[in-house]
Amino acid sequence: MKESLKSLLDLLDLEQIENDIFRGRSPEDRQQRVFGGQVAGQALVAAGRTVPVNRPVHSLHAYFIRPGDPLVPLVYTVDRVRDGRSFTTRRVTAIQHGKAIFTLSASFQIAEDGPAHQAAMPEAPPPETLPPALDRLTPIFGEAGARLFTDRRPFDVRHATPLTWEAAKDPSLATPETKVWLKVDGELPDDPLLHVCLMTYASDMTLLDTVLLNHGLAWGDKRTMGASLDHAMWFHRPFRADGWLLYSQDTPFAGGARGLARGQVFTQSGELVVSVMQEGLIRVSDH
Repeated sequence: MKESLKSLLDLLDLEQIENDIFRGRSPEDRQQRVFGGQVAGQALVAAGRTVPVNRPVHSLHAYFIRPGDPLVPLVYTVDRVRDGRSFTTRRVTAIQHGKAIFTLSASFQIAEDGPAHQAAMPEAPPPETLPPALDRLTPIFGEAGARLFTDRRPFDVRHATPLTWEAAKDPSLATPETKVWLKVDGELPDDPLLHVCLMTYASDMTLLDTVLLNHGLAWGDKRTMGASLDHAMWFHRPFRADGWLLYSQDTPFAGGARGLARGQVFTQSGELVVSVMQEGLIRVSDH
């Protein structure tokens, strides 16, 4: 198991400090603000630990309120909104310095039968045929810079579409769609909550990149800044985060210094397992 994955699993193993109150932390090498996927994943862990195991999460809706401080712990308080016969609802607030920085509402449901259909899986090259992230990033940042990026990432991520930095250099590569194969870099235990929390973490890694890719922008280009504003996910079927998943993303709108991106996650066999939507703040300076 890759060391970065071990570190992420440790971050998701929250400390319970009181009934319905949990404490988490951030990576020691995080210098600026807490990664949005981390706080969302930790909040879902907190919610899930107050729900019976036979009620998996089927949706979450979250708002990023303030930037998280990576140097201090995060306290997650869980409000048991409702425990019904079929559904369980939880609301989680992440607190730092006495203020809410993030809120999440999550709904859990017992297994039930009903009508079924799904969108078709888009075409994409098999992940094994695509170069790993290190090979794609080395021509852009050099080997040392590329390794600094990939060594910290606990996921094997393989792009079937251009990177934002590639499109920033070549505007002809700009596109409103992103297709990414990803999986955690190691084997995981059979814990359904862990797999959905890891996908929650990963869902925030490339989603807003789709908006930038459509405009030839890139994080770190010295004129683009942004942040996640809200995030919603629907979990349709069980899946494993240590197996290849195709994260197909597009952006239907951008305006008012905000960009909207949506994603669908498919297994290699073509099953749609997760749907995602996110709006983010995107500001571009002329200098």
